[in-house]
Amino acid sequence: MRVLVVEDERDLADAVVRGLRREGMAVDVSYHGAEGHEMATVTRYDVVVLDRDLPGVHGDTICADLVSSGALTRVLMLTASGTVADRVEGLGIGADDYLPKPFAFDELVARVRALGRRATPVAPPVLAVGDVELDPARRSVTRAGRAVDLTRKEFGVLEVLLAARGGVVSSEELLERVWDANADPFTTTVRVTMMTLRKKLGDPALIETVVGSGYRVGLR
Repeated sequence: MRVLVVEDERDLADAVVRGLRREGMAVDVSYHGAEGHEMATVTRYDVVVLDRDLPGVHGDTICADLVSSGALTRVLMLTASGTVADRVEGLGIGADDYLPKPFAFDELVARVRALGRRATPVAPPVLAVGDVELDPARRSVTRAGRAVDLTRKEFGVLEVLLAARGGVVSSEELLERVWDANADPFTTTVRVTMMTLRKKLGDPALIETVVGSGYRVGLR
């Protein structure tokens, strides 16, 4: 899941980013409304965690522009005001959820995950091809009933490939969906991660390289 955090309180923003990354999400951050607005409209995010009172461009404007663009991105709006009127106004702008500060981090994670599920086409609770099964909720992978221990990035790559249901996924899309804005598109990151993922999954090979296009899953 790819998440953008737009929050001008740096300590809070950095804490949220660290926590979401520990949960296995690819997270970008902006501390200013204008920059956050540009990032949200240029990159396809599953969820934007958006402070309402931002310098530069107000959170309401960012939210309204995302909604009017028709993007599938879901918006979790944060605000220091917890009044019902403020919450109703935020949801009226088009926010998908609303969380007043201060908040419990576990609740934030739960809400981000719930919104992330709504941002993508409905997928079965467990993704499976052949004898390989991936459970997104439990963050677990098995092959022929045997647990496969994957890193967060390996898990993310496999999840994207399985969700594509045999469709070809390019290296660029994998970088966009699994890594964050700091990933260098000219590195061998995806190729190296794919090598270790294939090794851990074992034989018969599950992931096929489509020369010039990307990767797809499917047992021969």
